[in-house]
Amino acid sequence: MITLRRADDRGHAQHGWLDTYHTFSFADYYDPRQMGFRSLRVINEDRVAPGQGFPTHPHRDMEIISYVLEGQLQHRDSMGTGSVIRPGEVQRMSAGTGVTHSEFNASSVKLVHFLQIWLLPVRQGIQPSYEQKAFAPEELKGRLRTVASPDGRSGSVTIHTDALLLAGTFDGGQSAELGLTAGRHAWVQAIRGTVRVNGRELGAGDGVSLSEEPAVRVEGVARGEVLVFDLA
Repeated sequence: MITLRRADDRGHAQHGWLDTYHTFSFADYYDPRQMGFRSLRVINEDRVAPGQGFPTHPHRDMEIISYVLEGQLQHRDSMGTGSVIRPGEVQRMSAGTGVTHSEFNASSVKLVHFLQIWLLPVRQGIQPSYEQKAFAPEELKGRLRTVASPDGRSGSVTIHTDALLLAGTFDGGQSAELGLTAGRHAWVQAIRGTVRVNGRELGAGDGVSLSEEPAVRVEGVARGEVLVFDLA
């Protein structure tokens, strides 16, 4: 079964300093039909104005991933971590028993455009932790590269949930396939350009869920970029 979630159907809020789209229910946007998919709870597409951001706030029992598309994101947290996340880098923060953090646009002149992703952990009450890794553009071209996994395979960041996160960029004529074992599901988020996923065309901001499908097949149409979640 394949179900499309079009970009224009997402929740949207404009706060001046923040322009944000919510694939699933979040903050003031609530739709009981869109509460997440399997362990995937949040995909927010955020554009933050120069010098602005999210002041220090708490989280617990959630796996949080940041994926920057443009600009630079400044991170600080109660574990003592201070870092800047740039395009090509994946940040993972396990909130576990509790953590506070802030995320700000590191630039005073350019906006930062990024995805904030939340996944439900396999168990609650783990020790909070942080990880950040860079992936060269060549690693993503014409393939689905694992960037987050439970076991840190292939140099990916480690997430405490039964899921894989893969990223890929596809020009026209390029394609890749991810096999799904029995009982697994997938969510594909198109983040740039245009792609086809199992024959359905997706533009930037579109998502699609796949259940009872043997594989996810991604084909490039016009310089597309995707994130693929392999979920229990």
